[in-house]
Order: sequence, then C-alpha cells, then structure tokens
Amino acid sequence: MPAGPSSARFPATQSGASPVKPSSPETAAPPPSRPPIRVLLADDHTLVRRGVRLILDGEPDLEVVAEAGDGAEAVERARAGDIDLAVLDVAMPRMTGLQAARELSRRLPALRILVLTMYDNEQYFFEALKAGAGGYVLKSVADRDLVEACRAVVRDEPFIYPGAERALVRSYLERLHRGDGVEGLPERPITEREEEILKLVAEGHTSREIGALLYISAKTVERHRANLLQKLGMRDRLELTRYAIRAGLIDP
Repeated sequence: MPAGPSSARFPATQSGASPVKPSSPETAAPPPSRPPIRVLLADDHTLVRRGVRLILDGEPDLEVVAEAGDGAEAVERARAGDIDLAVLDVAMPRMTGLQAARELSRRLPALRILVLTMYDNEQYFFEALKAGAGGYVLKSVADRDLVEACRAVVRDEPFIYPGAERALVRSYLERLHRGDGVEGLPERPITEREEEILKLVAEGHTSREIGALLYISAKTVERHRANLLQKLGMRDRLELTRYAIRAGLIDP
C-alpha cells in the first residue's frame, strides 16, 4: 500500500467505512450517566486538531481534555493528566506517534491508544499494533469512523478501517502465492531507541538536547549515533537525515 505525507488540512469525507466488529446500537455508546471518556489529542497541525476535537466533543461520552503538538508533548501530557485514551498522529516532530505509543505503553499500560493518520500503509499499521495501539483510523474517514473507533478501543476491541482489512488479506494471499511465508514484516534494521535518536538527529537536535528528551546522557546518545552510522553504512548527519526521510520519520 502506498504511503502518503501528513497534511495540515482536514481531509474530505469518504463513505463506506465501518469498524471490524460493528457494535449494536445498544452498545455503541455508554449510558449518559457514565463519565465521558477523557481524550488526549496529539497532532502537529492545529487545524487538524481543531477538526478532530469538534468531532469528539460533539459526542456526550467523549471529551478532549488535553492536546499536544508532538509526540514528546503527548507523553508529558498523558503522564501529567488523567487520560483514558490517547489519539496520536504518526508524523510529528521530536517524537513520532508510533514512538510516543511505545513510550506510553511502557509508562502507562492502562492507557488506551488510537492512531489517526494519513498513512494508508501496511508497515505503519503493523508498527502501530506492535507499539500498543488498539486501533488505526485514516483521517480521510475520521468523520465517520473516529467516534466508534474511540469507543471500541476503550472497550479493548481492535478497530481498523475496512480498506486495511482488504489490503492485509490481499498481501497475505500474495505472500502465500509467492511462497514467501506469512511470518510478517522484515525485521527492523535498527532498534527502537536508535530510531528515536535518528529522528532527533535528523531534526537537528544536539546530543545534549536529545539526551534531555530521552532521559539519557549525551555520551549514550553519541554511542547510539555511532552505532547507527556503522549499521546503516553512513558517514554523517546528512546521510542519516536522508535515511530518516526515506523511512518516514521526518517530512522532506
């Protein structure tokens, strides 16, 4: 499936999408007497956050209580506040939504996570699940699917859009036909920590700044950076930045 860049515009409505496990009208939303689901919304585009907030705050059982402009801020807000659900974009500065999801899963295992993204991409979908997300929704169908996705994830029910279902089945059959096996995606060439450091290096942060963001020493950052250069066969920051763009960690 092709990957598309993140956009600051809230996409146009698409119809025809529905959750993997449709809920009956009786269970679609909690009774009004229950407290609303407290949502943290993280996206680096203000207009997107505004549009998503209008959708969620229009429901009696959902309430956006915190916002963040990047993944690192999302982790800070989630740790500081009483949050039930984190809705994370994938492409964000400092820390991507997937990196934030991994951090939140480690630090706040009871927190539910939903990825809301422009990326219609199998790699990102599997990475989101591996990072601890319970759902994956495209921004292009957010006005139709987002509300039920939030409710489903909080109920511990997985949620993906039907287009992803079809693509995953097609990919499975193609790999089976080729005899490639169905063990999943190739192993990551770098570790999760190295990916975090790669992104920050590519964004121009110093070793001291990276260490402060990740709660490690500047020397440890330098050691990870040296390992990255050796693993990837690269020589300097410029080549690491080009790799980060190709990997979708930062926008070109």
